[in-house]
Order: sequence, then C-alpha cells, then structure tokens
Amino acid sequence: MSKFLLLLASGAVLLGIAAYPAWAINLEMVPVGNAGNLSDSRTGLGAVAYDYNIGKYEVTAGQYAAFLNSVATTADPYQLYRTGMWNADTGCKIRQVDNGNGACSYTVAQDYAGRPVNFLNWAGAARFCNWLQNGQPTGPEAAGTTETGSYALNGAMTSSELQYASARTTTARWVIPTANEWYKAAYHKNNGVTADYWSYPTATNSTPSNQLAVPDPGNAANFVDPELGRTLLGTSYYTSVGGAFSNSVSAYGTFDQGGNVWEWSEAAYYPMFVPKYGGSFRSYDADLADAGVGYSVRDLVSDDTGFRVVELPEPGTLALAALAVAGLLARRRRGA
Repeated sequence: MSKFLLLLASGAVLLGIAAYPAWAINLEMVPVGNAGNLSDSRTGLGAVAYDYNIGKYEVTAGQYAAFLNSVATTADPYQLYRTGMWNADTGCKIRQVDNGNGACSYTVAQDYAGRPVNFLNWAGAARFCNWLQNGQPTGPEAAGTTETGSYALNGAMTSSELQYASARTTTARWVIPTANEWYKAAYHKNNGVTADYWSYPTATNSTPSNQLAVPDPGNAANFVDPELGRTLLGTSYYTSVGGAFSNSVSAYGTFDQGGNVWEWSEAAYYPMFVPKYGGSFRSYDADLADAGVGYSVRDLVSDDTGFRVVELPEPGTLALAALAVAGLLARRRRGA
C-alpha cells in the first residue's frame, strides 16, 4: 500500500467524514536528480545545483487536517483554518468541530481527503513546513511547532512581515519550492544536466486535454477549456484527487503541476507580490505552459491556491553540491 493510501485508510470514517487526529502523516515524494542542470533558455528558470525530493501530489485536505489537529485544537492565532475550507462551494471540506470548553477538532469529508487543500495563504504553507521540520509535533502554534523550523516566522502575519520571514533557515529540510525547484520538477525532461524542457508539466509540448477519462490517455489536467468549459469531476467538485489523471505525469513523476490549484513558491524577499505557478481549475491552458505565473500577496487566501513541499538533502550535502557545481562552472569557463 502506498504512503498516500495508507494515510487515507488510517482516518476514522463517520457518515462520510474522515477524522484526522494528531498523528504522523506520510508525504509521498519523488526524487529530482540531475544536479547542476542548465536553465530553460525561454524563461531562465529550472537550474538547480543539488538533488532534492518534491511532493508527488499537492498537499491534501486530509494531510492538512492532521496538521490542524496537531497544532490548532485550543487556539488558532495564525488563522491556519479558514471557514471557506468548509463553507465555500469550492472549499476543500475541512470542518472545524466545537468540542466544548474552548477545544475543537477538524474533520474532512471523505471524498475530499485526497484533493488539494485550498483557502490557505503563503503563511499557512510555511507553517505546515515548519511543523514537518520539527517532526510533526503536537502543541499550540508557537516556537517548536509552527513558528520556527524551516522559516523563522515568529508570529509574522501581514504580507510585509512575511516577506522578511521567508528565507530558509540554514537547517531547513522541508520547504516551499523555489521557482527553480518547482519549474525543474514540472518541465525538465529528466535527461541529464541539460537545458531540455517540455512546454507542459505532462511531459509534452502539446496542449493538454481537460477531460478526465478512465483510463487516462495521458496529457490531461484539471483546467478550463475555452470550448469545453471546466473539467467534469461530478456536480460538486472543482478540484481533482491527486493522481486522478494517472498517465499525465511530469518527467520526474509529479502529478497536477498544471491545473487543479495554483501552487505557492517560496520567493524569499520577493517584493510585495509572490509568484505562484501551474494554474488551477479556473485557468486556461496558457497558465499551464512554461510556468504560467500568477501573483499574490503572502497573506491572501484563495480557493484556487494550494501548495506542495520540497524535501532538501542534509545541509552538509547542499554545501558539497554547491562546491561541486562551482568547480564545474570554473572548468567550463577555462574550457577544460
């Protein structure tokens, strides 16, 4: 059984609602190798000096509910939960349950547990990464759970505060992808340290279909077709389950880097607006191609935005990789 299915199978189910208690989640990751690859000449993006892992899927509502049940059951000072997650037609159907005496818990509709979390801002994604970095602890939102770890957030809430709290710490392992990390996983052809990139994150240069068929013919995604409308996922669904387009993967094996939900990038110290990539269920195909980019302020909450995570190698390994790439570039300049 995959780690993803193990997570879903372990939730308690009551009347179609899965209760995710405070317990360890397993994120299925895929390796992104070819350290030192060249950037895409069309965009200047995609060069990464080290190997890393990236989420095979976007972070799901079930995984985020487990996070909430670990850190936000007595207070939620940093608004990790938003009512739109449950109330909105386009929400990911995480519900906050009042348990009395100031305590609460979180459930997610079973048919949404494998769909991406949405209605969270950049800070929610960063605090989730801090929680992973700290070993998925149980406790209030504070240092050691959500406020320190991969990012020194320390209570940052506004866009301007978050801008200067968005640099990775020196020991960061679980992070929001940089533009280059995200772009490489989505578009690089996985053929060595080349500058070879596909136009779409379905390993093709052809415009994808937005039709969900069984079996999936490949090169399909959840977005709006100007003639066919939005992807047909049933009467009440806007987002698709991770892996639903089973044969429409990137060259590295990721799903839904085009369509479904926009994905936050890290963009440390990026002035005011932060890039997010890949388009969403509201997007046309142009947002899926060559890193179609949208921009949002870090504290903006949106129903069409979620995220995936990157797992970095040990900090010492990163330093060695940087030295190796510097040596390679020096040899290239000398013509060796």
